[in-house]
Amino acid sequence: MKKLFISLLTLLTGLSFSQELEKSLLWKISGNGLQQDSFLYGTIHITCDATLDENTIKALGKTEQLSLELDMDEKSLQMQMMKHMMMKDGTKLSTLLNADDFKTVDEFLKKNINMSAKMFDSFKPFIITTMLYPKMIDCPFQSVENELMKVSKEQKEEIFGLETVEDQMKVFDAISYQVQADELVKMAKSDLQKDKDELKKMMKIYQSKDIEGMLKMMDDSDNKITSDNQDVLLNNRNKNWIPVMIKTMKAKPTFFGVGAGHLAGEEGVIKLLRKEGFTVEAAN
Repeated sequence: MKKLFISLLTLLTGLSFSQELEKSLLWKISGNGLQQDSFLYGTIHITCDATLDENTIKALGKTEQLSLELDMDEKSLQMQMMKHMMMKDGTKLSTLLNADDFKTVDEFLKKNINMSAKMFDSFKPFIITTMLYPKMIDCPFQSVENELMKVSKEQKEEIFGLETVEDQMKVFDAISYQVQADELVKMAKSDLQKDKDELKKMMKIYQSKDIEGMLKMMDDSDNKITSDNQDVLLNNRNKNWIPVMIKTMKAKPTFFGVGAGHLAGEEGVIKLLRKEGFTVEAAN
């Protein structure tokens, strides 16, 4: 009985380890009736070096269309985003924060983007945070999505989105405005230093292609927007994307580019596609 228990334990431990995904940003999707392979690529939204490697460029050459989280080639994208930047029900940053914290944020924004917090009083606090992203890196801001679009345009291919601007912006209505405001105060009080350190660590993990590590870092983050809201930020969206991805790649071989944090985990895109019967394997 003891030997049986040890054998079973060994088997279960082996199964557990087998669930760990390989270190790869590029994944090939095949099988389950697909006539041609599609590809899935983990992106990072802020980086110092968005250069695509040879295997990724080859994969783009083998596919016939590009699908990102959003159709970033949509001309009305900025106008659509403007419609969804404000908090609902007349909520204001100046009422979410006490006077001292609002003053801290105001001085911080004046210093970093030459604008007063009063100008953004009705904005979702996370939107204000995104305006500070270029300040978090000590290099010119680069985007992996832009590089993917550049290659697709050279190949005269269409670009699509897995979700709409409204879908994406609703995420920041589902996450407490108070939590978003509190994180903005923390950012202001550290004068971006904590965020710079976290982003530097994230970029290092990304460069090592460790998608499981990226998900773990989000889970362990001191930032409650990411650590306490993974269902809203990642899992629910991943599940919504799967039927869209299936329909898209059945029509044409597709290159999908989504944030690398969406790839890993039991509710990540890779394992969700495998559950649907597709073969998804590292391609770099």
